[in-house]
Amino acid sequence: MDPRVTLVLGGARSGKSRHAQALAEATGAEAIFVATAQPLDDEMRARVERHRADRDPRWRTVESPLALAETIARQGGAGRVLLVDCLTLWASNLLLDAREPTVAIEALDLALRDTPASVILVANEVGLGIVPDNALARRFRDLAGTINQRIAARADRVLFVAAGLPLVLK
Repeated sequence: MDPRVTLVLGGARSGKSRHAQALAEATGAEAIFVATAQPLDDEMRARVERHRADRDPRWRTVESPLALAETIARQGGAGRVLLVDCLTLWASNLLLDAREPTVAIEALDLALRDTPASVILVANEVGLGIVPDNALARRFRDLAGTINQRIAARADRVLFVAAGLPLVLK
């Protein structure tokens, strides 16, 4: 049986998004890319366009910078695969929007439990470096770690990607 919920972790430029996309495409299911990025500057707009160009026409994109649980519930039908890229940007969006992350994380966990779709979620592993020197950066690191732990507990499969190579954690 294929795993229904997969978490793909890795550092910046580790190949995690590329690997997650390959996993999604291998399912043969209707593919929906759930984008959490908010292209607020030229550099981020260029990244979004680069990622979009990497996907072929079988992909449909749904923008969901904040309402991730609702998007999964709405888009997550049987016979579909949702690729959520990425949870780390979603965490940043929650902080910038001054939302209570505990409620959003709980809603995401429940949406993953209840959806009949296969869901592949991408996230940065941000806890391997030094302790950040300011309160906001520490809060972000802690939130990202909390989200990763919660979703890893929910996931059927967890992969860590380094230098383009996946390591199975669960």
